[in-house]
Amino acid sequence: MTDTDHPFGEELRRVVDQQVGPRRPGAIYQNSDGAFEVLALVTEPATARDMLGRRSAQFALIVRDVLRPDGQPFVIGSVWTDSDRLVRPASAVLAPAV
Repeated sequence: MTDTDHPFGEELRRVVDQQVGPRRPGAIYQNSDGAFEVLALVTEPATARDMLGRRSAQFALIVRDVLRPDGQPFVIGSVWTDSDRLVRPASAVLAPAV
């Protein structure tokens, strides 16, 4: 059964989109923990669960703290909240991979 076959598939996608917020690859957002560039968004639940080690994860983000010169990418699964602020939106058009 695919997400589109599941009666809650469309509603679940809307919920996940709300939880991710504007955090798409290329976006930079800031909150009390720092400022982060989104490197990747994973919306395949099984992959997100493996990455985060959480049985209920529906998405995962790979981000990098842009305030640290040695900032290394890491995985998060936190939802977008009112305390998050978009600093730079993601590009509307991403260049094709070479």
